[in-house]
Amino acid sequence: MEISIDTSNELPMFAQLIAQIKQAVITGELTAGLALPPIRQLASDLGINQNTVAKAYKVLERDKVIVAKGYKGTFVHDDAKANSVIDWGEKALSIMDSTVLKLRDAGLTDSEIRLAFTAIMKKNH
Repeated sequence: MEISIDTSNELPMFAQLIAQIKQAVITGELTAGLALPPIRQLASDLGINQNTVAKAYKVLERDKVIVAKGYKGTFVHDDAKANSVIDWGEKALSIMDSTVLKLRDAGLTDSEIRLAFTAIMKKNH
């Protein structure tokens, strides 16, 4: 699998990495059980910070596209193909959109909604 990071792209590097890995899973280039490169190696190969790769891997693991097996390495998840087509960002936007509409219908101002959102994010951080 060939991964390339475009530093001039407005999409953050970790998001580019996530998108390319998901696309490789969808197309069958990466299949269930296949080992992925270690974080250090991939970061070195791409010439980017290890934290960027670690962040991408963490999101991919959360989304069940990859699975980390400790010292054994990181592998493509058994359900990776199905999980790669889910756009969690879009799902979050949809949920937030309907929530904001409900809050506005209840009479809250945009400022009150922002303050409430900030308070919830701080509380659950």
